Amino acid sequence: MKRIKRRYLALQLDVPAKELPSDREFMDSIWSSLTQIYGEYGASQANLVLINYDVENKIAVVRSNLIAVNKLRTSIATITQIGDKPLAIHVIAISGTIKALSRHL
Repeated sequence: MKRIKRRYLALQLDVPAKELPSDREFMDSIWSSLTQIYGEYGASQANLVLINYDVENKIAVVRSNLIAVNKLRTSIATITQIGDKPLAIHVIAISGTIKALSRHL
């Protein structure tokens, strides 16, 4: 059986502190963006998991499959708001391990 390769993405949330979405709202917006662009099959390929959501530094770390990283980056770029709150998400770094990703941060 072949091992699944994963990638970890560090995401910077560009939003005022008082309007910061909850971790659930954040992941729901990414999932809905993936589903709208690539459909349910394309979204299911990502195997997206929230690893860390740091409210103070406005940084989120998500895990995805290697084959869906480009799809995930595309869908993240299309997110401009969550609910009525304007939001921009920037990809800071991508790595194969959390340890290497923490060195970038």
